Amino acid sequence: GDCRSLGQEPDDFSSCPPADPKIRIYDSGMKRYSVEVFPLCVHLVSWEKENVSSESLEAARIACNKYMVKNAGKESFHLRVRVHPFHVLRINKMLSCAGADRLQTGMRGAFGKPQGTCARVSIGQILLSVRCKDQNSQNAQEALRRAKFKFPGRQKIIVSRKWGFTAYDRADYTLWKKEGRLQNDGSNAKLINNHGCLDARPAEDLYLVAARDCLVPKHPEEEEA
Repeated sequence: GDCRSLGQEPDDFSSCPPADPKIRIYDSGMKRYSVEVFPLCVHLVSWEKENVSSESLEAARIACNKYMVKNAGKESFHLRVRVHPFHVLRINKMLSCAGADRLQTGMRGAFGKPQGTCARVSIGQILLSVRCKDQNSQNAQEALRRAKFKFPGRQKIIVSRKWGFTAYDRADYTLWKKEGRLQNDGSNAKLINNHGCLDARPAEDLYLVAARDCLVPKHPEEEEA
């Protein structure tokens, strides 16, 4: 016979994940507020390479959200969970009742059943982000400090130099906004550059100098000064 058919094989590697992951909401607070409203951003950053369960992500989100609502107000922040639990965890259940040793097969056919989900996190990866106004900086840091207790391993709280959830430094954002180079895009902002067809653009979106040179921001006003 075919020796490959001996022993238990995984059932198509479990085509569907187990019961719904515990975390279903990834954005809390005023997620519809414009990028202009919340200039400050604070991150909770993982300092270990590890698995973070969906249960701990939900517990951290609730703890952070509760503190911010109580101390800063429900309309004064936007909290975002930055990792998603896509990795499925399996368990090979063992019987623990009397006479279980007669029923169990030990390590034969040890491919387990789905038990839960987790997010695979690397060092320096952001777990949670809060954007708010400058006056609520201390509240955001304290909220993330409380969320740290829901995770294993080590995390750090870092106040970002960027404007809100955008990828632009606050100084650059302010100058580009004054130059009219930024276009609001929900909680983010798009930088209008010199790429693409110029015929289809309105006159106010045409610029003599590029906004960035090799990813280094350029501001004509500063150069003239």
